[in-house]
Amino acid sequence: MAYVPVPKDLTKIKTKVMLNLTKRQLISFGSGALLGVPLFFLAKPHMSVSTAALLMVLSMLPFFLLAMYERNGQPLEKILYQLLQSRFIRPKKRPYRTDNFYAAVERQTNLDKEVKAIVQPENHPKKTQPRGKKSH
Repeated sequence: MAYVPVPKDLTKIKTKVMLNLTKRQLISFGSGALLGVPLFFLAKPHMSVSTAALLMVLSMLPFFLLAMYERNGQPLEKILYQLLQSRFIRPKKRPYRTDNFYAAVERQTNLDKEVKAIVQPENHPKKTQPRGKKSH
């Protein structure tokens, strides 16, 4: 009987599209090849073959990293985005603040009392008209 290993965590399984590569890997490798191969052939007449090949490899390296590198289930561009956010965009000091529910209720109660005092002052009694008389 054939034995097939089944991983315990099924979220790490990725659908392979072609040549045992995922769609993301195929797009990244294809983009790298579209940039690197013509660069090699354009640079070869002007420099040595080994230098042109090194230039091609260096130009294709970022695409390879985008295709293959993954940390904690996140691809490289998400990691770089979070790094840029934390280093340059978000504030460096992030003080810890709590929102105490009871303090919020107390603030709301005080505001309600203040509004009630403005709308209906306590030192002025309500003006009522005597019964039976109608105002003209």
